[in-house]
Amino acid sequence: MEICRIQTAPEQTTAEAAKTRSVAGMRFHFIGAGGVGMSGLARLLVNNTAKVTGSDQVPTAITNTLRLAGADIKTGHRSGHLHPETDAVVVSAAISEDNPELQLARERGVRIYKYAEMLGQLMDCYEGIAVSGTHGKSTTTGWLAYCMHQASLRPNFIVGADVCQLGGSSGVGGDTYFVAEACEYDRSFLNLRPQVAAVLNIEQDHLDYYRDEQEIVDAFTDFARCIRSGGVLIANGDDANVAQVLGRLDGVVCRRTFGLSNASDFYAQNLRLENGLYNFDVYFDGCHLGNTSISLPGRHNVLNALAVVAMAVNVGMPARQVLELLTGFTGVDRRLSIRGQFDGIIVLDDYAHHPTEIKASLEAMRERYEPRRIWCVFQPHQYSRTRFLLDDFADSFKLADVTIVPDIYFVRDSQESKKEVNSQMLVDRICFNGSRAVFIEHFDRICDYLTANVASGDLVVTMGAGDVWKVADEYLYRLRGDS
Repeated sequence: MEICRIQTAPEQTTAEAAKTRSVAGMRFHFIGAGGVGMSGLARLLVNNTAKVTGSDQVPTAITNTLRLAGADIKTGHRSGHLHPETDAVVVSAAISEDNPELQLARERGVRIYKYAEMLGQLMDCYEGIAVSGTHGKSTTTGWLAYCMHQASLRPNFIVGADVCQLGGSSGVGGDTYFVAEACEYDRSFLNLRPQVAAVLNIEQDHLDYYRDEQEIVDAFTDFARCIRSGGVLIANGDDANVAQVLGRLDGVVCRRTFGLSNASDFYAQNLRLENGLYNFDVYFDGCHLGNTSISLPGRHNVLNALAVVAMAVNVGMPARQVLELLTGFTGVDRRLSIRGQFDGIIVLDDYAHHPTEIKASLEAMRERYEPRRIWCVFQPHQYSRTRFLLDDFADSFKLADVTIVPDIYFVRDSQESKKEVNSQMLVDRICFNGSRAVFIEHFDRICDYLTANVASGDLVVTMGAGDVWKVADEYLYRLRGDS
């Protein structure tokens, strides 16, 4: 079963055309519907008049939003949730083969899509724009969708985090563009055939899946080769691994690089910090496009901004319009997000869970807020990632005054992997490198520690891809005297 856009009559409006896609009237069942990406696909299908059912283990704000949009989402996983007339099932990566709904779908011979496969099917209906990279995908995807939305291009989009300015992590727009993250884990981005693709950076990660860094580079090369004929690759010209990808491509795809040196096609010069945020000039091929400033802290976000400029210009937006719009974007959820300020203490939450991201985030905090001290509550994400990158993690907290480490967040790991590394090992390595760190197993005890030690002028940041954000919320609750 192929899902694609059908031809519409010339007199139809864009909105009417969006309603006539071949998904109209089909019935899709989402197992694990509460995930950010899964819910985005479900919303896109609902808005294209498909019938959507689904399930998730517990009710959440996301599943409630889906219900309000018109999807029939059940709590728990039971075979009875699968409607007899289901045309296709979409499965989250977190769903195991023994799921009763999945088992019944296989028995009935229902077409089953992984999330990434379904994403690829839908992207084929549009002018697809896919944003890949080890770091910065959500911010850059949300930023581009925001700029296109402000320019009335009405993109459909799916971002791996909530974008407050766009009303959530996904949205339905017009009949032309579909902007989405392209994740390298499990080589899922190879299901996409975009018209425009970005490779922001390439580093070691997901070593529970990939053999080594070179295999990761190979996968990104394969992704670049998935770009449609006549399409455009937007690539980081400052990244050595990305340079390997560029060197392997033939001339079918147009290549545009971005970076901080004039060796790239799109580049920034005259970087200046103004109130902790960057202002800079943007050039293309030696021609000055204009000046801009960004509202997201950190030098790494200058690179993300350049990627947005390059992609937006290559879908036809005027460069000066893009530079004007960049400033208005305030970011995506859990990326250096301010959770609150009280009694002279700033509390942030950040998604950083890779050593390079940790360094960039801590540097950005120093530049933006100039705190007296940074207290970093870092929850390692995955035992395998912690073990493979242990020395890099230990070196990444030098800009934090104190790093507090709870238990490692368990996801996609084997029980055997839990025996090979633990949080105390990471704390010992951090201390060996000359930084201060402490292992505190439970979140409530971490809040006790912060309450006893943090003072006015300090900054507290919770950091990681798990549920460490709960510490920020509880600590603020205590700071305000609500407990």
